[in-house]
This record gives sequence, C-alpha cells and structure tokens, in this order.
Amino acid sequence: MRTMFRLLNRFFMIPLFRLGLGKFMVNPFTGYIMVLKTIGHKSGTVRFAPVNYAIHKGHVYCVAGLGERTHWYRNLRANPELELIMPGGAWWGSAEEVPQGEEKVEIFRQVMVNAGFAGFFYGFNPRRASQEQLAQVADKLPIVRIAVKGVGNGPADAGGWLWISTILIVILLVLGWIFLN
Repeated sequence: MRTMFRLLNRFFMIPLFRLGLGKFMVNPFTGYIMVLKTIGHKSGTVRFAPVNYAIHKGHVYCVAGLGERTHWYRNLRANPELELIMPGGAWWGSAEEVPQGEEKVEIFRQVMVNAGFAGFFYGFNPRRASQEQLAQVADKLPIVRIAVKGVGNGPADAGGWLWISTILIVILLVLGWIFLN
C-alpha cells in the first residue's frame, strides 16, 4: 500500500500541484490535499510531499501518517521553515509539533475527516470514532501545526510548472482547431 501511494504521489499528485492543477483533484472523496515543500534533512535539497490537511483557527495542520519515520516530518524537525502548495495558492510558514492533549485529538479527527477515503485507513470512521479511539492513534503520530507567515512561490512563479500546462492547453486548442477545420 505504501509503495502504491509513493508512486501515485511522486508521478501524479506532486506534478499536478506543481502544474497548478491541484485544485481539480481535491474533493470530499479523494480528500483535501496540499503539497509540503521542505528541505531534506540529509541532502539539503528541496523535497515535495502531498499530505491531507485541516485549517483550524488560522493554522494549517497535517499528520505524519508513518509516525516519526515520515520523511517530511524529519525534514521539518531539521528545518521548520517550509512552503505549502495548496489548492487555492502557495504560502510559507513555520512548523511545530502539536503537544499531547485534547487539541491534538480534535485536530487529528478533522484531518482524518478531510482525508476522504484515506481517513478510514486506521480502521475506523473518523466522523463516528470515540475520543478514546482517536486518542489511541493520535498519541502515536506527530501532528504538525503550520503558522502561515506569508505568500509562497506558486506554480505560476519562477520555478513553477504552470507554464507547461498553459503551453499544452494552447497546443491542444490549436490542434483541435486544425483538425476541425
């Protein structure tokens, strides 16, 4: 299952967001997804990771689904500054881990509800699960709070990929016009 998600993320979700088409992929079934743009804790290179998220009281939250070994989480521990490529735009901010407590359980529930079908992968319905059931899982997983500080580099900015999708659309329109005439 992990390999399938890794391939799907690497060759489908990340390119769609970098092309500026991520907003067409988010819905209640597939989940609300953003792409984290972090700096690798060993390599120092830019890394991209799609994650489900929730917005609560002006902060963006996400869950490190594989616990402490989650790559993007280890990157954030080494360098908490990051960019978010969200369906509605790009932002930058800094991350910190949410401490144990009632807030962590409620945020975990909201992220799992926002995750669509992926929210059921922990073996329960996140909308109907008890606080105790949620707390058992949430206590084992890091939940990250991102304080948004400003506008980030989006797909239309230098280094973004929006120009590729624009060129492809123009080519398709021209070819359609040629073949229809």
